[in-house]
Amino acid sequence: MPQTYRFPHRHLLGIEPLTPQDILAILDQARAFEEVCERPEIKIVPALRKRLIVNLFFENSTRTRNSFEIAEKRLSAEIINFDADTSSLSKGETLVDTALNLQAMHPDLIVMRHSAPGAHALLARHMKASIVNAGDGAHEHPTQALLDAYTLRKRFSRLEGLRVAIVGDIRNSRVVRSNLWLLTKMGAHVTLVGPPTLVPAELKETWPGIEIAHELEPVLPHQDAVMMLRCQFERGTGAFIPGQGEYVRFYQLNAQRLRLCRPDVAVLHPGPINRGVEITSEVADGPNNLILDQVTNGVPVRMAVLFLLCNPHGEQVP
Repeated sequence: MPQTYRFPHRHLLGIEPLTPQDILAILDQARAFEEVCERPEIKIVPALRKRLIVNLFFENSTRTRNSFEIAEKRLSAEIINFDADTSSLSKGETLVDTALNLQAMHPDLIVMRHSAPGAHALLARHMKASIVNAGDGAHEHPTQALLDAYTLRKRFSRLEGLRVAIVGDIRNSRVVRSNLWLLTKMGAHVTLVGPPTLVPAELKETWPGIEIAHELEPVLPHQDAVMMLRCQFERGTGAFIPGQGEYVRFYQLNAQRLRLCRPDVAVLHPGPINRGVEITSEVADGPNNLILDQVTNGVPVRMAVLFLLCNPHGEQVP
């Protein structure tokens, strides 16, 4: 990170407000924290010692929540995990009132996942603490896009000029929107692939440089990376396709379709995987997959986000 650079954001509500320089600062900082994570013994630094972080997860999460908790512990932060099911929210308290009560306890940073798009922006207007968006409805999931970028940059040593196909349930995906902001800002070429009912054509109004395709096989030979998305049946995906069998027939990444790709193509998936639906186990566990690398890389990337929000000058980590 240049000596003169200062991370200019108090919150991470999405990728949209970030500049390419901000994104590179996060990825570079993550590289430094990856070295901490790879230490054989003590994987902890005192960078956020005496800082209080509250984890507010209003939706189920395994990977993201655990990843944030590990990142916070490796930075030596103090942590409170807020259980929405047993909180006063179940008694009718509003999100803002819950937030103001938390604010009265003086947290430094709040990590939140919520089903309502924009819930984080609402919280940011009422709280002094920094807010990190850990996923809001179908809007954004910024740290997932950052760890995807980190994984791709580590594999290809660049983001500019990469050709990335994002395949599947585009309509319901917050991951795809954050990735569209990030990859296009960094000069990658993105093709969205899926049935017309799951790929809103109006996305080209926001990202005119992207391509949209409804046939997967012609797209595959031209990609450096293929990012498969989970079919979110719990969000109503089934209403937009004739049936699961039809979806598998045309859009599943299987061994036969993988042979259409370059030999070194990278296969990504944000998880959790519907094995046998959007991707077969043979491909998900095969030599091209970077799926567990994404999970591993999530920790240093989230350490970098938390550290830069609390420490915008990017001082040396002791």
